[in-house]
Amino acid sequence: MVEITCIHDAGAQLGEATIWDPDAAVLWWIDIWGQRIFRTNPASGRTDSWETPEYPGCIGLRKSGGLVLTMRSGFYFFDPETAEFTAVADPESHLPDTRFNDGKPDRQGRFWSGTMFEAPGKELEFIGSLYRMDTDLTVHRMIDGIGCSNGLAWSPDSTRMYFSDSHTPVVNVYDFDAATGEIENGRTFIEFTEPGDIADGTTVDAEGCYWVTIPFKGRVDRYDPDGIRMASITMPTDLPTCCEFGGPDLDVLYVTTAVLKRPMEELKGQTSPGGLFALDVGVKGLPLPAFEG
Repeated sequence: MVEITCIHDAGAQLGEATIWDPDAAVLWWIDIWGQRIFRTNPASGRTDSWETPEYPGCIGLRKSGGLVLTMRSGFYFFDPETAEFTAVADPESHLPDTRFNDGKPDRQGRFWSGTMFEAPGKELEFIGSLYRMDTDLTVHRMIDGIGCSNGLAWSPDSTRMYFSDSHTPVVNVYDFDAATGEIENGRTFIEFTEPGDIADGTTVDAEGCYWVTIPFKGRVDRYDPDGIRMASITMPTDLPTCCEFGGPDLDVLYVTTAVLKRPMEELKGQTSPGGLFALDVGVKGLPLPAFEG
């Protein structure tokens, strides 16, 4: 049986973007709709937080210090010591109905983030894209025609990249060129068959298996490299959103969750919705390098 512990009962509106810092032994994560960056120390139980000026989308460590992140209006750097944000690039300044969402560094030190359509009251448009920011801070559009970017992860040997549009029941896999960051030969990796199943935040473990959060279904699933589901873990709250391995031995799976502005009566019977959870799943993960730029 999987041991599940809430280590910070944040009540996050939309917890996301888990990144483990092995040097500081802390987990970085965000609340998108709450406009906050969190830093949780599992050993001490302390969580620090910073307000963001816009909806954050995702974060990564930066080799020269601080964080790299995306917010609604593009790529930024963040210095936790001064709480200052520095704008880097805004590749969708011409698209007022999109914002940046899921992303993370690849194993070669580039930073990836994709956008999603978010315009309440308007009909869904598939106008989002996935972007790669290289270490020279140039930004490249890699995939377009997206409704909601999610599911980003890489195989341990960096020959495969996984990516999903959460407005579809599919996770795709691409051949990945580690030297250049180019992708090709996109194809279906997972096609969900249970009604309402979609992919949110994901990671890959040391055995090359793909872990994916299934929002609104309260599950975290594990798939082998052939796209066969190996395990399904039921969370104590219905909206898990992102996952990443951490801890000194990278043997803890950290999972963020979300309240999503729902009234408390809709959350009756759930344990710590919007909290940060630690799961003992019996396998180890892989470190995510910092952004080299």
